[in-house]
Amino acid sequence: MNLLENLKWRYATKRYNNQVKLADEKVMQIVEAARLAPTSSGLQPVEMILIKNQELKEKLVPIAMNQPQVKECSHLLVFAAWDSYTDQRMDNVFKNMELVREMKSGEMNQYRDGLKAHFGSLTKQQQFEHAARQAYIALGIAIAAAAELKIDSSPMEGFFNDQLDEILGLDKRGLKSVTILALGERDHQNDWLAPMKKVRFDLESVLTII
Repeated sequence: MNLLENLKWRYATKRYNNQVKLADEKVMQIVEAARLAPTSSGLQPVEMILIKNQELKEKLVPIAMNQPQVKECSHLLVFAAWDSYTDQRMDNVFKNMELVREMKSGEMNQYRDGLKAHFGSLTKQQQFEHAARQAYIALGIAIAAAAELKIDSSPMEGFFNDQLDEILGLDKRGLKSVTILALGERDHQNDWLAPMKKVRFDLESVLTII
């Protein structure tokens, strides 16, 4: 099947078969796809936390509005973003860029300094919001990759970010959780949404050609 057919197949799974555990190899293909997602100026301000531990998943259920996907899924992927664009982070990005591309040391300094000036004019909250938008790009790529592998997924925002950050120690790493993605195999018998048709507005309603 092609990508469009796979996207038509997928839906936001509400219940998972908790007896099915995905192969780590397939899950890592999804993670790798998300890692390769584009980010603004190549800054890559996104990190992922892959949760396999069942006890931890169950601990997260109360802070995720008691949504059963959190504990029933095979793997839970947390997308986190930098809380700010610090000079050290910016320096690391461009040092790595120069190294990988075999450029002269300092060749990207002018571009880097321009970005430092731009982000320095923003509040810390505005910086985080920019980084968080990059996390959603990675999330979208991960959802598409999962569909290609015929792995069910549930993108979720219904959780208390501060509590998740504390449990995972993200606050100590200068990170804030943005969204989570449950991965697994749908429970055909107990998922009320599984037999229902996919609902989207038609193309004419969402596309303007100029």
